[in-house]
Amino acid sequence: MANPRQLAFLALRDIHSHGAFTDIALDRVLRHTTLNRPDRALLTDLVYGTTRHTRTLDALIDQLGKKKAHQQPPDLRLILHLGLYQLRYLQRIPPSAAVNTSVELAKANQLKGLAGVVNGVLRQYARLNTNPQLDDPLQLPPQPIQRLGILYSFPDWIIELWLNQLGIEETEALCQWFNQPPTIDLRINPLNASIDTVETAMQAAGIQVQRLPHLPQALRFQGSTGSIQTLPGFNEGWWTIQDSSAQLVSHLLNPQPHDVIIDACAAPGGKTTHLAELMRDRGTIWACDKAASRLKKVKANTQRLQLQSIQICPGDSRDFPQFTQKADTVLLDAPCSGLGTLHRRPDIRWRCTPARVQELSVLQSELLTQTATWVKPGGVLVYATCTLHPQENEAVIQAFLERHLHWCIDAPPPTLTAFSTPQGWLKVLPHQHQMDGFFMVRLKHLGD
Repeated sequence: MANPRQLAFLALRDIHSHGAFTDIALDRVLRHTTLNRPDRALLTDLVYGTTRHTRTLDALIDQLGKKKAHQQPPDLRLILHLGLYQLRYLQRIPPSAAVNTSVELAKANQLKGLAGVVNGVLRQYARLNTNPQLDDPLQLPPQPIQRLGILYSFPDWIIELWLNQLGIEETEALCQWFNQPPTIDLRINPLNASIDTVETAMQAAGIQVQRLPHLPQALRFQGSTGSIQTLPGFNEGWWTIQDSSAQLVSHLLNPQPHDVIIDACAAPGGKTTHLAELMRDRGTIWACDKAASRLKKVKANTQRLQLQSIQICPGDSRDFPQFTQKADTVLLDAPCSGLGTLHRRPDIRWRCTPARVQELSVLQSELLTQTATWVKPGGVLVYATCTLHPQENEAVIQAFLERHLHWCIDAPPPTLTAFSTPQGWLKVLPHQHQMDGFFMVRLKHLGD
């Protein structure tokens, strides 16, 4: 029987030593083994959880070890992370099991001589953690940025960004939300099935789902689902996986039958296929993306959902002169830092930097300027990102409107007012709306 803790260690080594993304590293270890559902769930929790809480776990090593976390041998540091994560965050695992399995992990990975270090650090934490409600073993600095950064495991610059936007109470709520395991939402394809049909089929298979407000095609899984591809209706194209906030984007665009639509950054095709469904697969959607390999996913999703209106167009959307004033509507789901999806993609918090955000804001502005030329006079462009950084959102739109006086913000439909702001754009705040963080705005071409 495969050992989920050993597999978690291998995945974490792939993430830390080779720069793998969390989901890819996890998929690599799962591909070569079979685990029962509880062990698979434990493996996923260990990989995602320790990645999310890296800064907190390092602070505990700094506090409890004779050497600081960054001075520890890399493999030893990962094993300490796994042990401390179980002790601090997984109440269902007895402390003795967390300690003993971590010691065995050290012995099994050429660290037999350091097994005593693992045992000592973890047992020290377990002794200090007898009543965490009264006395948390984690020692925190008084300054709010560093305190929240260590407590919730985020870089200081992200904490500072949110404090400036939201204040301390909402920042804490946002941090807590981002440290929870993500939910999984699906979007019904109304051309192939009704929401009642999918709901009934899921329940008959023992899968619980919940309907969501503001989203007529959305269902949210409750609890474990097992393999997505084996669920009722997947092969028949009844539904596709898509987070609720991403579904809002297509409703904001509000495509109509027989429209010509261009999706400037389409891969992997979630919003592209949603647009096709909303226009009842009548019209033309050009699905553009720079990465030809990722466009294969658009094609696969299009085929599974049995859609005919989508045309694939590989290439850089900053260089498509053939689309000038050809589109009734354009969707620019811009490349972004992804700071609204930190629960789903935990490594982003460690990869992203202010310099990267600056680079992305330049790219976003270039894409917006170019894709705006594709819209017919009187047409609409929706700009969207899955980030909460104003430099990629509000600042990009304000700069665009200052330079392009024949464009204005178009009011969202009444069904989306729950997410509206006084400025006219929509913001989804995860801790308030229980879905990925998103920014989106509907822009209208007034004519030249």
